Amino acid sequence: MITIDATDKTLGRVASAAANVLLGKNKVTFIKHQVHSEGVTITNVSKIRISGNKERDKQYIRYSGYPGGQKKESYAMLTARRGHKEVLRRAILGMLPKNKLQVQRIKLLTIKD
Repeated sequence: MITIDATDKTLGRVASAAANVLLGKNKVTFIKHQVHSEGVTITNVSKIRISGNKERDKQYIRYSGYPGGQKKESYAMLTARRGHKEVLRRAILGMLPKNKLQVQRIKLLTIKD
């Protein structure tokens, strides 16, 4: 289990470090089609640093599949609704490959406030 402290680090740097470990790229025995059993714990997520005007301008978009079903939500609204953990989880999920192993890899992630 690898622990990453997110205090005074930017969102992208923390997410990138966690995604590398979840993929197994920090190991010599890296094989891209296997899930390595090493998990990642991220602590102090509420102390993460956001640069610029991202708190106001960054948009999270989802689509239901129906006409007019596109929903937009800002960073501030998402953190108020789901917390800082969800923002970091979505950032890491976006950095993992979109394949059958994505769900298995994201389950190895533990985020603590």
